[in-house]
Amino acid sequence: MRPRKIHRLVGITLLLPFIAWSTTAIFFLVRPAYNEAYEQLQVRQLPMQNIIQFVPDPAWQEARFSRTVLGEHLLVRDAQGWQHLDAFALNPRPSPTGDELRLLVNDAISHNPARYGQVESMSGMDVVTDTGVEITVNWDSLTLSQRGPDTRWIDLVYNIHYLRWTGFEVFDRIFGLFGLFLLMYMTYSGARMALGRR
Repeated sequence: MRPRKIHRLVGITLLLPFIAWSTTAIFFLVRPAYNEAYEQLQVRQLPMQNIIQFVPDPAWQEARFSRTVLGEHLLVRDAQGWQHLDAFALNPRPSPTGDELRLLVNDAISHNPARYGQVESMSGMDVVTDTGVEITVNWDSLTLSQRGPDTRWIDLVYNIHYLRWTGFEVFDRIFGLFGLFLLMYMTYSGARMALGRR
């Protein structure tokens, strides 16, 4: 097969990946709704009302006091990670009840009701709002993570951009490398034909 025909065939093969890559590249330059989709949702902190005194455990590497709509919290970190303790008894604080979890999350998302809405359903420490946002509560560290429809949509665009089309990591990686090889061949063969004309 003549080099010009091979060059044309490779160009046709790369047409769909190139359109997908260039279109999603425009998206990443504009990044609409990116900040909200990947917002680091925080538990709302309230001013402390009580003075708490205690003798720290020598195994603790870090200790944090906070106050939320559920009251005072003591978070400590040791070699095994974070623990959520009762701020006064210093015993492990049990996971919140359903009503407490709903109160905590609704308070955390109250700053943006248009995106988060209100808690609609709960399963363990996972919450889903009436706008489709999924929120996970890490009680040991008193932190939240969120993922909404916009987050899932941006993740899809990201996967298209980086040629993660099948969900099988090994295949997608080989597919991406093969695409880069074809692109380099297109550059080489195109430059060679252009210089050959001269």
